[in-house]
Amino acid sequence: MVGLETPFELKGLKLRNRIVMPPMCQYSVYAEDGTPTDWHYVHYVSRAIGGTGLIIIEMTNVEPDGRITNRCLGLWSDDHVPAFRRIIRACQEHGAKVAIQIAHAGRKAEDAPVPVGPMAEAYSERYRTPRALTTEEVKGLVVKYADAARRAVEAGVDAVELHGAHGYLIHQFLSPYTNRRDDEYGRDRVLFAEEVVRAVKAVLPPDMPLIFRLSAVEYVDGGYDLDYSLAFGKRLVEAGVDMFDVSSGGEGTPGKRKPSNTPGFQVPFARAFREALGVPVIAVGRLENPQVAQMVLKNGDADLVGVARGMLYDPYWALHAIRETTGLSKEIAPKQYERGF
Repeated sequence: MVGLETPFELKGLKLRNRIVMPPMCQYSVYAEDGTPTDWHYVHYVSRAIGGTGLIIIEMTNVEPDGRITNRCLGLWSDDHVPAFRRIIRACQEHGAKVAIQIAHAGRKAEDAPVPVGPMAEAYSERYRTPRALTTEEVKGLVVKYADAARRAVEAGVDAVELHGAHGYLIHQFLSPYTNRRDDEYGRDRVLFAEEVVRAVKAVLPPDMPLIFRLSAVEYVDGGYDLDYSLAFGKRLVEAGVDMFDVSSGGEGTPGKRKPSNTPGFQVPFARAFREALGVPVIAVGRLENPQVAQMVLKNGDADLVGVARGMLYDPYWALHAIRETTGLSKEIAPKQYERGF
């Protein structure tokens, strides 16, 4: 039976276990030009030493004004590649595999002088009003996503994740709540995401998986539901997505649909995608209790589990969780730390 300690394989990606560190922005000082710093090096490499199977580097943006803040990372320049390569190689040397989340914040870009989005509507009163992208600018962004993915491959990643959740740009185009354009990208709200998937897929090695993070439901009143996301998910699989990272919410003020923030509250969404679309899924959402994470895998709800805040609290969460759920001890510890186990 599958558990936290069970290896996982998808195309050319071979993981030592089923534990994922999801992307979490560090908003780190001195990352003003989008380049990762020594903070990021220690942050990610410590989780690799700590036993994580797959580390997904935080939201990394395709242009400067696509960042949430000016302290977020970017891959809009070839100059960024060496710093990412240094982190990725070190994580791999300690047994982890590495993906990177390629993204654009759209209208949720807090430090952009003039953010952009599908429409000229602000996320909330505390955000700047964006400028609506022209049709040609949307097409140009597809190219920028592909360029960023190409640089990620040059930096040595094992997989690429596209951020289509939490109210950022791809999600904004997917959602009827935020996309009421009258051009081709409004008449077909899935088109932008589909074109980004195809463009990114074209620059990845054939055996490299493409992961897509999505919001399975929106919490805003009038937002889309699970049937809607399963429908666009099917199109994205046909376009080239190999695995879904299934989250929820992020667009508009939460309404009646918002679930309680309890352990495993998003797991049913992951299971729905796994069953309906027949592709591997990552489950997320308050899974920091090792027994809860283990149950998700043993129940067949998901193929991998993502533990975010739990890994901020404990860089060695993976080692500790496997030890707690299996009884393994020295067998899983780095040699230098065996005496502690």
